Amino acid sequence: MAISPILLIALFSLIYSNYVIPIEATHHVYRTLESSSSYSSHHDQPYRTAYHFQPLKNWINDPNGPMRYGGLYHLFYQYNPKGAVWGNIVWAHSASKDLVNWTPLDHAIHPSQPSDIKGCWSGSATILPGGKPAILYTGIDPNNHQVQNIAIPKNMPDPLLREWKKSPKNPLMEPTVANKINASSFRDPTTSWLGKDGYWRVLIGSKVHRKGIAIMYKSKNFVDWFEAKHPLHSAEGTGMWECPDFFPVLNKNPLTIGLDTSVNGDDVRHVLKVSLDDTKHDHYLIGTYDTVKDVFVPDNGFENNQNVLRYDYGKYYASKTFFDDGKNRRILLGWANESSSVVDDVKKGWSGIHTIPRVIWLHKSGKQLVQWPVKELENLRMNPVNWPTKVIKGGELIPITGVNSVQADVEISFEVKDFGKAELLDKWIDPQILCSQKGASVKGGVGPFGLHVFASKGLQEYTAVFFRIFRYQHKNLVLMCSDQSRSSLNKENDMTTYGTFVDVDPLHEKLSLRTLIDHSVVESFGGEGRACITARVYPTLAIHDKALLYAFNNGNSAVKITGLNAWSMKKAKIN
Repeated sequence: MAISPILLIALFSLIYSNYVIPIEATHHVYRTLESSSSYSSHHDQPYRTAYHFQPLKNWINDPNGPMRYGGLYHLFYQYNPKGAVWGNIVWAHSASKDLVNWTPLDHAIHPSQPSDIKGCWSGSATILPGGKPAILYTGIDPNNHQVQNIAIPKNMPDPLLREWKKSPKNPLMEPTVANKINASSFRDPTTSWLGKDGYWRVLIGSKVHRKGIAIMYKSKNFVDWFEAKHPLHSAEGTGMWECPDFFPVLNKNPLTIGLDTSVNGDDVRHVLKVSLDDTKHDHYLIGTYDTVKDVFVPDNGFENNQNVLRYDYGKYYASKTFFDDGKNRRILLGWANESSSVVDDVKKGWSGIHTIPRVIWLHKSGKQLVQWPVKELENLRMNPVNWPTKVIKGGELIPITGVNSVQADVEISFEVKDFGKAELLDKWIDPQILCSQKGASVKGGVGPFGLHVFASKGLQEYTAVFFRIFRYQHKNLVLMCSDQSRSSLNKENDMTTYGTFVDVDPLHEKLSLRTLIDHSVVESFGGEGRACITARVYPTLAIHDKALLYAFNNGNSAVKITGLNAWSMKKAKIN
């Protein structure tokens, strides 16, 4: 039944009192492939994940507006209900008690107003005073302009938030001739925060030529928004800033405690994350939020390319955090798209997954963030395998048996003594290039050592996650790589090798690696979460019970495995 705009305005006013309430722009639209997308049973799908979030079928990308409400976690996400390629984007919706097992619900937001008739793109949720959720999201209007809209729950007492109502005042923010905002580069509103002056603030990603911009808007009532005098932050040469995120982190013990987005103070630092459309990487800056000038001042900016950090150095984009008020932690969600061809995606009937939700906090050094899979994931562990301390010699390959090699959680730590054999690095090299040049098959001094996952008998196929130590400027430099170069005999896949340096002192610290293995996902955490790399792989031989798992050392120096704990993983309840 249609509801008149007058009644809708009354509904918003009644519910909200004073608070009335993709990488989208660069996706190719494969119209001819949408209707031909098919879905096979799980038995025919060696690459379908068992405990990572993905819908039963079709295309998924950005996580949107995650939040905790009514004792449940709510995940909204960009979804194409018509096929395994990007297009026809709606906000799909699932709910969970534990961030691991998910129940799919009806779509929360879909095109229905002029302000979103051509698509409902990314956005965020904000919990307003009184525990009232509101979603700000980007809509595509009939002119293909990107505008910002609002939606609120139709039935507040419903903990599942199954129905949402859009405001008849939409759009609330839009490009105009006066504000000179690029109508095709104005998207992805953040979670809003409330300043001490009583104004809500929200960021919208944008660009002017090659300058990336986080445009700030302000509002007293969460409906009537105006553009602030200047952006929160901007940087030349970075291109479009998609899916911005801005949040506080605690700078004192216990560092793992999360903070509500509106919190600020002497013991608080701020993080600005942007997804760079040009590179398809999620970068973040740590710095100070000057509430007087309403600007963010990073410790190191984009002009210092070597020090611009990333959440994840692999296949990872369009991430979003939220504050979990039930457990006082900040949770990070991200999207890992496929590395297979579009044709293969259509054949299997789905494309895209979300990485395991991660708790995120400031490292004790204050220089970077730390990420670790949520504790709830450990409830899926079964059939533990434990190794005592053992030395792994150069050139040695040790099978890890007793574990489901395509569906596992592996923690391993190493101790290195013979640093004199470390290779000399005489100049700085991009770590991803270095990993490509010094892959797992290239014998080194100290390393490579780590794990071979999704390995076939005879090692025609394997993905290697490993460390390698170099000597650089009189210091030991730890390189972490995820080498997909031999991950599949199917050369149509993207088999890019990923890598980063890990801020670990191997003289005084053990080198730890945790790898989550899930059919086509290799999600790795090095240095107790100081470096993360996610890879998507599609072996042709190393599938089902033919996949093998090894610890390996291809260096000249022996290393000690100080501990290995591995588990087979139960299937999460997602569909």
